[in-house]
Amino acid sequence: MTTTGEFNYLDPTSIKPGVKPWTKVDGAYASFTLCGEQRTVTNLRDHVKPDSPPGHLGSDIDVAGFAFYHSPANEKDFTSDAAVRGPYYAEVEALLRAKLPGRIARIEIFDHTIRKRDPSSPRQPVMQVHVDQTPAAAVARVRRHVTDLPPEGVDALLAKRYQLINIWRPIRRPATDYPLAVVDWRSTAPEDLVPLDLLYPVQDRADGDDDDRGKERLPDPTKKRESTEGYEAKGETYGVLPGEGHRFYYVKDMTPDEAIFIKCFDSWAEGKPGGKQGIAALSPHTAFQDPATPEGTKGRESIEVRALVFYDD
Repeated sequence: MTTTGEFNYLDPTSIKPGVKPWTKVDGAYASFTLCGEQRTVTNLRDHVKPDSPPGHLGSDIDVAGFAFYHSPANEKDFTSDAAVRGPYYAEVEALLRAKLPGRIARIEIFDHTIRKRDPSSPRQPVMQVHVDQTPAAAVARVRRHVTDLPPEGVDALLAKRYQLINIWRPIRRPATDYPLAVVDWRSTAPEDLVPLDLLYPVQDRADGDDDDRGKERLPDPTKKRESTEGYEAKGETYGVLPGEGHRFYYVKDMTPDEAIFIKCFDSWAEGKPGGKQGIAALSPHTAFQDPATPEGTKGRESIEVRALVFYDD
């Protein structure tokens, strides 16, 4: 089964030579524009079965950069920040350990975002094909979030295999409205990816807390949208240029009892120094408007948790 949709790509004509493009995490403005491209999207439910073996599209993250699982969560409401950071983070870690191949040495969950397609929500579904982290950002995340080891201990983690994975799940109802689409890594090319600075609103650091989770807010309407005043670069993502061969997948009517892993980085990825043939590096992804969505469908709500996964290998 397939559907179609318009996918927003980075418009190459809007990128100024020698100037690094940027975007604001609150959606207020970006230094570039987007261009829409019509694409076919294949339903992953037609490919993934409960007994799908390793090496199978959609059930093995190393094949195409994503993997889809039936995995009901004990946490249902996602209204308590403490419940998300505590019990739900623990559920996510257990799911990663159960589904990922290899000997996992450590998992560091460092971030989560709750998105709602609601005008009052400071985090909306992202309607742009993108990758959450660049390789440089992945290294920076390791050095920022692994705080219980000395520098030489962090270097030891970086010398072995590590990944950055986004664990995505609908909340409250199926994600029929503005579902998530993922791109098969094997249909992308390195030249499709453009590094972007991700700008966050400057938070009050008086208490020494540099954690942005739970502090999301709508853009300040008194500030000029195109100004970077009051923002700081705290991340680097990939924008994606149009690629005719990109193969899109989604999970039709994905439910809160289901989760999808989206790979953002893998130090063992094919094409990297010391990488392994056949290991997917990443999966570009985006929300999109499915023309088959029934009129009156309630707005999508979802949670994404970002984790660093370290291996003994």
